Amino acid sequence: MDEGAAKAFASEWIEAWNLRDLDRVLSPYADDVVFNSPVAARVMGDGVVRGKTDLRSYWSKALPLRPALRFTLLETFGGHESVAVRYRDELGNEVIETFIFDADGKVAVSTACKSLTAGVSS
Repeated sequence: MDEGAAKAFASEWIEAWNLRDLDRVLSPYADDVVFNSPVAARVMGDGVVRGKTDLRSYWSKALPLRPALRFTLLETFGGHESVAVRYRDELGNEVIETFIFDADGKVAVSTACKSLTAGVSS
């Protein structure tokens, strides 16, 4: 992915979350997306969410638990058919989320990793 596309994706993704616009957040994801997250493990009982429908269900449950949710974009990394976004949430946690795109340009796999050194619980 070129630099401009990577930065545009990251900015749009952060803005969609900050607006709490779930339809906009979900728009770049493939129908058969696989999402990995330690937060999903706590909210859904499994850290792997499969499919856009289940991802919507997860985020619909998780979003009300974080009424002040706010992401601050810290850094964007571009890779081959992938983007990694480093951001800070409203609790001070730093997260790196990696997005791997399919042939149609949709997010096929997304993995979120939270800093283990920040010492801030979420």
